Amino acid sequence: MTTLAELNSFSCTDFIRLIGPVFEHSPWIAEATWAKRPFASIDGLHRALCQTVQAAGVEKQLALIRAHPDLVGRLALAGALTNESTKEQASAGLDQLTTEEIAMFQSNNAAYQQKFGFPFVICARLNKKDAILAGFRARLGNSTEQEIKTALEEIGKITYLRLQDIIQPPA
Repeated sequence: MTTLAELNSFSCTDFIRLIGPVFEHSPWIAEATWAKRPFASIDGLHRALCQTVQAAGVEKQLALIRAHPDLVGRLALAGALTNESTKEQASAGLDQLTTEEIAMFQSNNAAYQQKFGFPFVICARLNKKDAILAGFRARLGNSTEQEIKTALEEIGKITYLRLQDIIQPPA
């Protein structure tokens, strides 16, 4: 773990190396946020990172959403997720599904992807499989604008938990 004081003293390269993976395959967020140092707290760092995402515009926001893997998707089944995503999906029990449950997730992923053009994003660490499946059903009724907003909110939850995993809380 790194302290906030250490993080605030990092070069841009070191900052990106540590904070870049917090946002799935999107190190540009850390790079754009580095200049906003020093950060007084994990909350302040998280807020600055999320402000970078909000200010980035819809195209970059969609690229961020699309960087996320499908839940129980091809990459998960092939063991090709990032370490963070692997742990997060396992915490929701998504690594212990029956064949029928896998088929349900894949069917929901396909319907969601077809409707919105990006993957269903939910903070797996804060949910279990039944809640995630219910989320698919509920959110498929949303508009694209609602889903972009919801996906970014879920990414905010994911990234906050990831920051807590790598930054030592103050003593």
